[in-house]
Amino acid sequence: MNFVIFIITYPLIWLFSKLPMRILYLKSDFLFLIVYHVVGYRKNVVLDNLNLAYPEKSLKEKKAISKAFYKHFTDSFIETIKGLSISEKEIKKRYSYSNPELVNDIITEGKSIALTRAHHANWEWCINMPLFLNCKVKSAYTTISNPYFNKLVKASREKFGMDCYPSSRSVREIHQDYRNKSQGVYNLVSDQSPQLHTATYWTNFFGVYVPVFTGPEALAKKFDLAVVNCVTTKVKRGYYNTEFQLITKNPKALEEHEITDKYLQLTEEFVKNQPQYYLWSHKRFKHKDRFEEWKKLKISKKKK
Repeated sequence: MNFVIFIITYPLIWLFSKLPMRILYLKSDFLFLIVYHVVGYRKNVVLDNLNLAYPEKSLKEKKAISKAFYKHFTDSFIETIKGLSISEKEIKKRYSYSNPELVNDIITEGKSIALTRAHHANWEWCINMPLFLNCKVKSAYTTISNPYFNKLVKASREKFGMDCYPSSRSVREIHQDYRNKSQGVYNLVSDQSPQLHTATYWTNFFGVYVPVFTGPEALAKKFDLAVVNCVTTKVKRGYYNTEFQLITKNPKALEEHEITDKYLQLTEEFVKNQPQYYLWSHKRFKHKDRFEEWKKLKISKKKK
């Protein structure tokens, strides 16, 4: 059945991806009307998140951000499909990097790098990163249950030289490179909300006390990775720019959670500049009232 579904839908998706961007954005405009005005996909989640993150803003302001978010959300969906067939020339024109030399200089020094980033603007088109960096670039991805589509997505993300692997293999991949003394740049989307039972650290994110993901810091300290943050901004429709920000070259010299705190601080700063392009449809603050429950879980674990 998986193969049948793939055979029927793949040609349509591929042909759709070959359409010019101006036509695809007309499709996105129509999709926005359906998603926002007809279906109302996760509108309550988006507004709840904005209420928590920006309590100082008026309801009118938050609704304006919400509406702009959905316009970008449907654009992002269309752009992801376009990624299947986009050419090297076009993606280099549409997705640029303002200071790749920062990363390349660290590579020249012999260090591997943990690249932290957030679900902001466009994180899918960073597949062109190997075209700008002087080192192999690796990225984890969430596998798709249909193996044929999974293979398609992997091939699409690797078309410009990126090496992709399932998220479950992240530690293994980095450890293998470390053991073999092979340099790598590891692309880590790091603003997820961890599962409560796996959380190890709570702090304020947009002023809300929640558990946060500490994986990049743990990997950096274990494998002595420099940590560089990626800030991607939307220049205009269909055009993005990423700036690299150095967090540290010496992760072991920093206090526990200092790297995580710095990453979250940087994320808040650039999201506040373009809040409409952050992925507000995910429940970022779903554990905000569960700190006491988490403490009990932690105590019960220790007893075992």
